[in-house]
Formats: sequence, C-alpha cells, structure tokens
Amino acid sequence: MDVRALADEDLIPLMARGEARAFEAVYERHSGAAYSLAYRMVGTKALAEDVIQEAFLNLWRSGVHYDRARGSVRTWILGIVHHRAIDALRRNQVHAKRRSDDETAAERLEAPDRVEDDVARRDEASIVRHAMEILPADQLKVIELAYFGGFTHVEIADMLEAPVGTVKGRMRLGLRKMREALSHGAVEA
Repeated sequence: MDVRALADEDLIPLMARGEARAFEAVYERHSGAAYSLAYRMVGTKALAEDVIQEAFLNLWRSGVHYDRARGSVRTWILGIVHHRAIDALRRNQVHAKRRSDDETAAERLEAPDRVEDDVARRDEASIVRHAMEILPADQLKVIELAYFGGFTHVEIADMLEAPVGTVKGRMRLGLRKMREALSHGAVEA
C-alpha cells in the first residue's frame, strides 16, 4: 500500500501502530509549516530545528493521540510545535537568567580586585604626570605627541617643523629625565 496517497487522518492510526512510512509521509507534508512556525516564534534556525525535531519525535514516541474533533492534522501538529517553541523559549530565558546571575555574582566577587587595580593605575598615572611636569616644554611636547597622540617621529617633525633627529633627541632626553626622576623617588603623587 502506498501511504503517500492516504489522507492525513488515515496516516495517524498507521503511525500510532509504529508504521515508519506513515510517519515519514506526515513529516514530509507538515515539517515545512512546522519549521516556519517554530522559526517565527524562536527566531533562530538552530532552535527552530530543535523545536520541530522535539515535536515530531514526541508524535512518534507518544503513540499519537489525535482527535478529529480538534481540527485538521496540520492544525494539531502546529499546536504541538507551538507548545514546544514556548517551552524552548522558557528554557532559554531560564538559562539566560542563570548566566546573568552568574555573571553578576562574578562581577560582585571581582569588584575589590578591580577597585585596587583602578586605584593603582590612577596612582601611577599621577606619578607619571608629575614626572612630566619637570620636563622642558619642547621635550614635553614631543613625548605627548608620541605617547598620547600616537604620532611617529616623522609626523611629529612635520608638525613641529623640526628635523627628525631633533625630535628623537628631545624624546630621548625627556624620557631619560623622567626615568631618573622616577627611579630616585623625586616624584610623588
């Protein structure tokens, strides 16, 4: 017997008895609409595929309890898909909340370390700023353009209308003065 020629309502009892060809025919007829509904509900291809797989697997395993009074087989299957999609969305919300709670807890645990790091960075920045204050204006300008502006020696030379060698020399002298001041403790925050 060719099960593909049978109506949906005639395939369901065959499917309930374990007839794989009947299940295959029902799946081929309704999986497209089921996927479309699942995708519209859950929003991702992978989750929609999981939803329809769950729905059809449930149909196969449950012995199929279809009642003609409820409507067409397609309506019945889409109802099952609808419920499975809602279940999947709820599961994802629970998992997302758990991840969010875990991240919040981790942030709370890491907060003291972050505060200490921030304080240390601010202290270091303050010390470096004070060390820069001892530099002559021409050396300070070159260092600021290079380290805070991100410019190359050549670009700085063009901006200041100075030879590249002069720019390099000013930078070398300025960094040496800062290093000496920092190493001898002459600069404090």
